[in-house]
Amino acid sequence: MSEKSSMAPSSAPVGVDTTKASIARVYDAALNGKDNFEVDRQVLDHVAQAAPEVKDMAWSNRMFLNRACQYLADEAGIRQFLDCGSGLPTAENTHQIVQRVCPDTEVVYIDNDPVVIAHGKALLEENDHTHFASADIFNPDEVLAHDTVRRHLDFSEPIALLQVGTLHHHLGDDGPDLMRTYIDALAPGSYVVIAHFFDPQTPEHSALARKMEELFLHSPMGSGRFRTRDEIRALLPGLDILPPGLGAPADVELCDLWWPNGPRSRPLNQAESCIAGVVGRKN
Repeated sequence: MSEKSSMAPSSAPVGVDTTKASIARVYDAALNGKDNFEVDRQVLDHVAQAAPEVKDMAWSNRMFLNRACQYLADEAGIRQFLDCGSGLPTAENTHQIVQRVCPDTEVVYIDNDPVVIAHGKALLEENDHTHFASADIFNPDEVLAHDTVRRHLDFSEPIALLQVGTLHHHLGDDGPDLMRTYIDALAPGSYVVIAHFFDPQTPEHSALARKMEELFLHSPMGSGRFRTRDEIRALLPGLDILPPGLGAPADVELCDLWWPNGPRSRPLNQAESCIAGVVGRKN
């Protein structure tokens, strides 16, 4: 752990149980943030027994978010973003990426983690076009009916719905139904972005994916499902999947290989080979 990642908040917000790991704080620790506790770092240490590069999955996830948001704001012209599971603020948050393209782009973040609400809300709401709503992202009816969501997003116009690094923490098999509720509420021309822990179903990586899944599930965090390509694709019911690169077939792809910014200088490591991204469009 770096010096920065070994730090912790000076005090826990009221109502925060520092003996139980938090998804948002574990992700923060993986990105070398400071809003995490020892129990959160223990999750990463636990999984690192099988995958020493486990932190790289968080960075792959983050850079995929960056490239997908840049594409949607610039090339696709999307001016409304609903970011489910915002997590704790770090460099290059969704609103910062998309509002560089168009400052008037509306961004609504959704999260119900007490630390995010206490430490992150003020930082995420840094301008009049960026908003935060406390709701359960795995309850789409609650999110879609939230006053903040309805006040700032126009569902008769295209919206980008982000589920980046979130759905692998939904352990049930009803993910496609959950996502269908979101998708049904979106106007034609909308996009859905997903990044997800991935079982590539290859001899060299599938065993590692399942081992990491076991370690995540039996850690203080208690969640982290590694789904197959078919299972991730099923989370985009009725959508047209975008090709992940020039001449590539429209499908789920490793996060690092989804429209990369340039040539790679090294091969992907095992952890980076176990997180995938996909973008779908509603016609």
